[in-house]
Amino acid sequence: MFKQIDYVMVYVSDMKRSVQFYRDKLGLPLKFESEHWTEFQTGRTTLALHGGAKLPRVPKGDVAEVSDAGTCTIGFTVEDLGETFEQLKGKGVTFMLPPTVREGEGIKLAVFTDPDGLAISLAEMLRKSS
Repeated sequence: MFKQIDYVMVYVSDMKRSVQFYRDKLGLPLKFESEHWTEFQTGRTTLALHGGAKLPRVPKGDVAEVSDAGTCTIGFTVEDLGETFEQLKGKGVTFMLPPTVREGEGIKLAVFTDPDGLAISLAEMLRKSS
């Protein structure tokens, strides 16, 4: 039925600022750019930025208002989280969670936000000891 996720769309408040962040700070390859729609290639999945549109607000009292339903985190896997962390810090990326080993999950994880506050996680898969 479903093969894979083809693209993830992120709504941004300032396209120019977001393109500079994803292209220049994160180093994602630019696939397409326009005033209201920009795409980056991230392996087999496209990261699309959509700007200029107003999103409908969640009605007061809706479950999303209290549970953050409908929000998301973008997650990337990296080969060496320590090296990636230092490179991004050097480019001015501010981390809300520095590289942290999650023993039960078999990963090392770090989290930062984009210019609009969207959480982005980086994960390094840890080798299982024999």
